[in-house]
Parts: sequence; C-alpha cells; structure tokens
Amino acid sequence: MSAFVIDAFEFSRLKERREGAIPVTDLTRLADELADSSGTLHWTLTGGANHTDHAQLTLAVTGQLQITCQRCLTPFAFDIDSESVLILARDEAAADEIDALLDDDQIDVIVGTKTLDILQLVEDEALLAMPLSPKHAVCPDTSALEALKSGKKESPFAMLKNLK
Repeated sequence: MSAFVIDAFEFSRLKERREGAIPVTDLTRLADELADSSGTLHWTLTGGANHTDHAQLTLAVTGQLQITCQRCLTPFAFDIDSESVLILARDEAAADEIDALLDDDQIDVIVGTKTLDILQLVEDEALLAMPLSPKHAVCPDTSALEALKSGKKESPFAMLKNLK
C-alpha cells in the first residue's frame, strides 16, 4: 500500500498524523488551473473523533500558487492557508444523516474508505481554497487592458446604416 493511501477509519481511530510536501506539478487537476505550476504544497493530516464520536480527519494545506488575475491577465502569487474538518461516514446515506445531524457548514462529511488517497484530498483542498475569479487588489500593469479599451471597435449596428 502506498504511503499516501490510508484506511481512513483506522487512521482516525488510532489518532495518527502524517505530513508532507508535494510539488504542484504532481497535482494535475490543480496545475491545469494555474498560470505556472511551480511551487510546493505542504500538508498535515490528523485523525481523531469529533464531539459526537464520529471519526474525523483534519487536513491543513499551505503553500503559494501562481494564478492569473482575471482583470489584467497577469500571473500573481496566491497564498493558500486552509484547514478543513472532514467527518467520515460509512456510505452516502450515513453521510447525509450525519450532515443533517451536525448542521454545520464549516464541517464536510465524506464517505471514508480503506483506500483513501491523501494527495487527492490535498489537491481537492487546494482547488476549493482558490478564488473563483482571482484578481489583484490593485493591478500592477494595466497596459494590456488599456490597449483593448483604446482600440476603436466598429459598432455591429454600423453596417445597418448602410442598408437604408
């Protein structure tokens, strides 16, 4: 069994802890969303149980990603510092039941397995931590945007004037 694949329930029961670092280039779904796939994500996974004695995992992910500003279309560094609590359920029905019982948007309920891939959890966490529409607070270089604005475009209705 790979060092990154765990039995989620046993990991939680034994209150185990693992940590590591992974290059962003190894996380293909994440790398596809970035301006540059350089960098490393650091992660920590801790097992345990919540106040109602359900098995849980606590996942922390930190690192820096290069994403593209949607306003000026230039890359910029985005810092990820995310922590999630994942309650484990045996199946989908139990997950829905636990989720309704907890009624907490800060806690996610997932179906635990004997072959849970830690790196997939790390990648999911990083993807969820990214902004939907990333933007600089103040764009450093707006020349590309200004060039688009200054280019005089002919109105699509200008051609209709000639038909009269």
